[in-house]
Amino acid sequence: MDFLGRQTSYAELGTLVDQAARGFQHLGVERGTRVALCLPNCPYYVISYFAVLKAGGVVVNLNPLYVEREIKHLVEDSGATILVTLDLDQISRKIVPLVGQGTLEKLVVCPMADALPTLKGWAFSLLKRKEIAKFPATDRYVPFKRLLEAKGELVKAVIDPLNDVAVLQYTGGTTGIPKAAMLTHANLTGNCDQLARLVPEMPIGTGSMLVQLPLFHVFAMTVAMNLAIQFAAEMILLPRYEKSMLRAAIKRKKPTMFPGVPTLYTNINEAAGKEDWALSSIRYCISGGAPLPMEVRQRFEALSGCQLVEGYGLSETSPVATCNPMGAVRDGSIGIPLPGTIVEIRDCDDPTRLMPVGEKGEVCIRGPQVMKGYWRRTDETANAFVDGALRTGDVGYIDQDGYIYLVDRIKDLIIAGGYNIYPRVIEEALYQHPAIAEAVVIGVPDANKGQVPKAFVTLRQGQTVTEEELHKFLAGHISPIERPRQIEFRDQLPKTLVGKLSKKELVAEELAKRAGAQSEQSAKVG
Repeated sequence: MDFLGRQTSYAELGTLVDQAARGFQHLGVERGTRVALCLPNCPYYVISYFAVLKAGGVVVNLNPLYVEREIKHLVEDSGATILVTLDLDQISRKIVPLVGQGTLEKLVVCPMADALPTLKGWAFSLLKRKEIAKFPATDRYVPFKRLLEAKGELVKAVIDPLNDVAVLQYTGGTTGIPKAAMLTHANLTGNCDQLARLVPEMPIGTGSMLVQLPLFHVFAMTVAMNLAIQFAAEMILLPRYEKSMLRAAIKRKKPTMFPGVPTLYTNINEAAGKEDWALSSIRYCISGGAPLPMEVRQRFEALSGCQLVEGYGLSETSPVATCNPMGAVRDGSIGIPLPGTIVEIRDCDDPTRLMPVGEKGEVCIRGPQVMKGYWRRTDETANAFVDGALRTGDVGYIDQDGYIYLVDRIKDLIIAGGYNIYPRVIEEALYQHPAIAEAVVIGVPDANKGQVPKAFVTLRQGQTVTEEELHKFLAGHISPIERPRQIEFRDQLPKTLVGKLSKKELVAEELAKRAGAQSEQSAKVG
């Protein structure tokens, strides 16, 4: 691993994992014990993740940017008894009130300074001492160093790979209360093996993986961290997204693999137009988490000379289910099923009925990477499957060659005057305009049609375009029914904590505007 210049060999990592696993067992971790990791990308995450699994425990991934209420809910829902975090006040102050309350018994504290190269660690301790948290001197708080000093032998955990849960991966909760996908050891190792087959020519022990996506997210956990280990590749860990840090890391380390989300590649495309980004070392990139616009892919490939392919999956599929083959990309497609994976298109109204080739329906998945079910949610688990296949909630179709195309999320479907409108179709059309950097389309209430599409866009730096010009442009790309009634320009669009474009904030804004307008109208009438 390389963390901001601090090097750790695989031999050293293996020793640290064994030591930490022994320490976790001393804290009571055994088969099935839930241990929460509330960490940004850093060596502590990698060590703790594999140590918990080696001790027989279950990793509970938590986003350190969550507020205290969110962390509290996920700790209580998972039943985590131990939590691992950094000694940074901005994170720990949200967690300390939970220690000794509910199920949480112990807090393992990882000093940030010790993860850095020696000189950077000294500087951090000196210059950032106000940001370093202080903890009560009780046995509920365990320094990470003490975890590594535990005496005795590591007891080999006996697990059932097919049935024992390795990770509780919480969904984003965009449609309600977050729920945890139960990912087994076999789910995770199976998905890693499937992904490795995408690049069979990759030599073991020679590549390097740029790990900028947060490891608490399932995409980075599998495609960045676990796949890097599958290839014995160097992991280049970055603690967060910062343009200058990312650019410097690419120049310094010359990575060969770089998984990301579309907004990340969009940002690099924009920045590379003004400054040197030294992207030529990158050979393979997998984009996931959101639709990858064709223009973004083509521009990034032109800048880097690499292959950028779009994959698709969910937390419930560990996460990758499909991907475009390297060298055989189909524009607009999420690719073909990974080895051992079956994708079915089922009637949205009658999911027991399979749709023929070319017909739209709900995408359903079978394969070794599909979750065991939702943690402590029997009813939701039952609703998530039909005839044994996982229901994704996405609408799509399969062409004659087996390539899969997503039309949109079922929940994002806009029904205007009885016609089905898919926001992704409009977004893809907007991306074809040279001035558009990002685009999101949602349905807004309409008195006559029930709903109509509204677009929100940001522009590339130095570009200008009017709403009228965009309407004229869209007239040549989509049908009159699909054209948005309104196009709103924004300096930036809302994103999830992982960097994906998010619609729910825009939907809430529009509903609030409508409610405010109705209240104002009522007041005038009164």
